[in-house]
Amino acid sequence: MNDWAELLVARARSEGVELTGDGGLLTGLVRQVLQTGLEVEMAEHLGYERHAPEGRGTPNSRNGSSPKRVKTGIGEVDLRVPRDRAGTFEPVTVPKHQRRLDGLSGNVISLYAKGLTTGEIQAHLVEIYGTEVSRETISKITDEIVVDMAAWQNRPLDAIYPVLLIDAITVKVRGAQGR
Repeated sequence: MNDWAELLVARARSEGVELTGDGGLLTGLVRQVLQTGLEVEMAEHLGYERHAPEGRGTPNSRNGSSPKRVKTGIGEVDLRVPRDRAGTFEPVTVPKHQRRLDGLSGNVISLYAKGLTTGEIQAHLVEIYGTEVSRETISKITDEIVVDMAAWQNRPLDAIYPVLLIDAITVKVRGAQGR
């Protein structure tokens, strides 16, 4: 599992893609993970997937989304938080009124990249953050990430990638005066 993460970072660097910041690889990945988590939570809350026929005529249904910007360890991430008509949806992935995710999203990605099981990720989230997320929810989120990562890895590559190598030698001189 760690090999694909190393390959992903190496390809991003060789293509000049920033890892963090607006349009950065990790920023986009964190955005995808958080957004997917919110959508999975809403589906579990309502008991049906988006556009599913069993959702018609139910007392509670989706009611659009609200924009939200959260600060993460790798920068700001813009999200669309889903709403329900009854106003009973309480997201765990990005809790209401929370504007800072102190490493939560990065840790989920890191734990998944290291090959932890959904149960181990669930236990870690409860132990460190006190956040209760079901194994099924974690599994659905990581399944979505794998699909997106595979699509990115299999995209057509450019014919030429410029590379700049810089080499340097540092010499420490003992007894140098004035330093």
